[in-house]
Amino acid sequence: MSSAKTAFKALLPVLERLVTVVDRVASGYLQPRRARGKLILQPYVGWGTPEQVELSGRVLLPRTIHPARKGDRRLRNVQNILRRMMSREVGGVTVTGTLGGQSVSAVSDSDGYFTLTFAPAEALASGWHQVSLQIGGREGVTPGRVQVVAAARYGIISDLDDTVIKSDVTSVARMLQTVMSGNARTRLPFPGVGALYRALTREGEARNPIFYVSSSPWNFFDLLWQFLEYRRIPLGPLFLRNWGFDLLSGHGTYKHTVIEQLFRKYPQLPFVLVGDSGEKDPEIYAEVVRRHPNRVLAVYIRDVTEASRDQGVLKLREEVRKAGVDLVLAADSLNAASHAMAMGLITPGEYRSVLTSVARSYET
Repeated sequence: MSSAKTAFKALLPVLERLVTVVDRVASGYLQPRRARGKLILQPYVGWGTPEQVELSGRVLLPRTIHPARKGDRRLRNVQNILRRMMSREVGGVTVTGTLGGQSVSAVSDSDGYFTLTFAPAEALASGWHQVSLQIGGREGVTPGRVQVVAAARYGIISDLDDTVIKSDVTSVARMLQTVMSGNARTRLPFPGVGALYRALTREGEARNPIFYVSSSPWNFFDLLWQFLEYRRIPLGPLFLRNWGFDLLSGHGTYKHTVIEQLFRKYPQLPFVLVGDSGEKDPEIYAEVVRRHPNRVLAVYIRDVTEASRDQGVLKLREEVRKAGVDLVLAADSLNAASHAMAMGLITPGEYRSVLTSVARSYET
């Protein structure tokens, strides 16, 4: 990692925390007024088991974000990104959600976040369910969605930036240009990633659940969700990060925490781990393999870095092999698909779909 990028990553949480502190100081005067005005609910994607489901979200003041179009000018996209980053949160608001005949409530914190935990009297079926959300004492219902996992062959845990969506995190200048000036329709996926993930999740059959873990802030949730929908990449709960102190804990600690949480929630479910070589995914996943014998089926790492970094990843590959797990380092989705087919995780027909998708992307 370059010294410029290291300095930038060290400075970013400080700047983000400064914005948060300023907003909280202002909120001490504005929160009562905000709570009396027009509010919106931003539900994220809930997840859980047939017996217990958790759904988080945020209470915000309305903001004007224009719908993404392929022909949008960069200035319009930059304006939308800045509006997402400078969101105005509202604390002290009661939010009620209804799922499976059960209604539960929670109060938003100073950053506008709320979490609802459901334990329905009757177990929920595996798959997607809708939650009805309301702000206490106000009319109008906001729909939310939750993914319930009862039984599956395996689950997938995937990074997003430079694993699914091209973000150029290995170059600060290119990363800023890509993130700030793109939108959900102009940002590009890596070749074959949609076909590979559709094969791994087996959309339309007994679905294997997918979970996305990213260091992007929750402010970008709608952009990332729209990107996945537009590119036909299987949907699943997104685990993002809060501005401020949360980012100071570091990418590795954060991702470890999320993965441990998923492993505890689904103790019988093995996982495929997917990431990239740009940051610490290989090291994080190698540690997960060491901590959880027989829980990881394969590790797929997208190669987005120089040869010197590859040597370190290949050393980790030898380590995880001792635990009986293959780590595949590849520039596109095809090698991962080939390995997945050899393991019986996807079918030959699904492999051909990935092959066709990768070939088509290189032709355009």
